[in-house]
Amino acid sequence: MTFQASGAFDIDAWEAEKPYDEQDGNKLARVHVRKTFHGDLVGTSSSELITVESAAGPVAYVGIEHVQGILHGREGTFVLQHSAGTEDGTPGTQWLRWLIVPTSGTGELAGVRGVGRITVTGDGRHTWELEYTLG
Repeated sequence: MTFQASGAFDIDAWEAEKPYDEQDGNKLARVHVRKTFHGDLVGTSSSELITVESAAGPVAYVGIEHVQGILHGREGTFVLQHSAGTEDGTPGTQWLRWLIVPTSGTGELAGVRGVGRITVTGDGRHTWELEYTLG
């Protein structure tokens, strides 16, 4: 059975390191992020991102996020793999996708698999949607 979950999250910490590679106007940097989730998932997470910034601004990132919480009443942990970017540095052309890393679920979330996305609203709020199965 496939489940749908949604909600919002707060960014509690955004700790960017100095860029480790700068060439031809592009900067690569590492960022540590901590979040609090609300909605169908209540919990916290810790992420490591690799970001790309060009002359247009922030244009892409990849990352791994360890989530601990309660998803639709089931408690456990799982890991998200992020893929995100924008075609021109503007919110209107961005994509922010998640993949639940297979075999990463623990506790009552053992066997969880799925995909999701993040949306940044006009006021800067972050909402999320997740489609998942438990197996």
